[in-house]
Amino acid sequence: MKRRKVIIMGAAGRDFHNFNVFFRDNEDYEVIAFTAAQIPNIVDRNYPCELAGTLYPDSIPIYEENDLPSLIRRHNIDEVVFSYSDVSYEQVMHKASIVQAAGASFIIMGAKQTMLKSKVPVIAVCAVRTGCGKSATARKVCQIVKQMGKRVVVIRHPMPYGDLIKQRVQRFETYEDLVRHYCTIEEMEEYEPHINENTVVYAGVDYEAILRKAEEEADIIIWDGGNNDLPFFNPDVHITLVDPLRPGHEISFYPGETNLILANIIVISKEDSAVRKDIHTVKENIQKVNPKASVIDASLHITVDDSAIIKGSKVLAVEDGPTLTHGGMTYGAAVIAAGRYEALMTVDPRPFATGSIKETFKKYPGTGNLLPAMGYGQKQILELEETINQTDCDIVITGTPVDLRRRIKINKPIVRATYEFQELGKPVLEEMIQEIITRVSQ
Repeated sequence: MKRRKVIIMGAAGRDFHNFNVFFRDNEDYEVIAFTAAQIPNIVDRNYPCELAGTLYPDSIPIYEENDLPSLIRRHNIDEVVFSYSDVSYEQVMHKASIVQAAGASFIIMGAKQTMLKSKVPVIAVCAVRTGCGKSATARKVCQIVKQMGKRVVVIRHPMPYGDLIKQRVQRFETYEDLVRHYCTIEEMEEYEPHINENTVVYAGVDYEAILRKAEEEADIIIWDGGNNDLPFFNPDVHITLVDPLRPGHEISFYPGETNLILANIIVISKEDSAVRKDIHTVKENIQKVNPKASVIDASLHITVDDSAIIKGSKVLAVEDGPTLTHGGMTYGAAVIAAGRYEALMTVDPRPFATGSIKETFKKYPGTGNLLPAMGYGQKQILELEETINQTDCDIVITGTPVDLRRRIKINKPIVRATYEFQELGKPVLEEMIQEIITRVSQ
């Protein structure tokens, strides 16, 4: 039978996973190409034959997503598989229309088709949008599991922006591991906070191999999700975060609403920064789509390491990159800290931006007076450093989870704004997790 020709639309994460678990050894399909969006420095590479399997001895090329219509026509593509996250429903259907007009079917794979089964219990921490507070919640879950006397390992959603063969299976236990694996700032934002709490983190490209390695040293695995993507593993506990600062997004972004429907625990984060009307809207939407889920009211408690120097200062606020770019937020912990501790002003970094940082502001013009901590490669990290050092300000407040002082040299005083998960009442996450894990472990 003739193999159906496929293109996988992605962003160096979900796309590779979908290929590995469904298409890699599937003789009914021929994956002609991947296309890339959202993340820089992905195009003009190949998914290597060493990872692609025996059906793909010549590797699989990765093209710019803008090339999709011409690729469909040139190769007579049968199906295009949409495989990345945090996209509005309107954007998804725009892409579907482009694919259909070019002559192919538009496919979204089901959750169960792409979830691997673990030998140990899995707790998944997911969200309806980028920037809801997954990282702080995942750390809290790790603390709870450790208090139960269990060995915990975190498996993080992929961010393979370097050598894919070398990144097939990555294990992070020390800061030296971050250097050894040439981690980008985005990767360090996710791995470093876990390392700070002596939690081992796995990540990479081949999540079947990653899972089997992690199982060897874990009683319980925590899936620390990226964007608003679905878990790669079938979870025993599915936690989904919603954000009352973006009411309505929980039912209008893909695949965030799927996470909302699948969740057995829903955490409403940032309630301390939200208005009552928006919290009510979010709760109404939860009731409509998943009334059986347990709902936890929570905040992200922000602290700074030196509040005294903020008052009266001209501040450059540096925030988590993806939260501001495809996450669409216009402020984060650094901006909140600047206001709370009476900074004179937050400085606009755009006149001082260089290279790709300047291009980021052009692509995402709504970011305002703050700087996304972009750093997808050494060149961009140096451009971030240059932008910070050229900006006319008194101090820098960083709201990103990574300590930027480990990665770049900043010529101004730095204040770190960090945030931790904090419940605002009952039910309590600890009690719920203990109950479920005890039940599934019996």
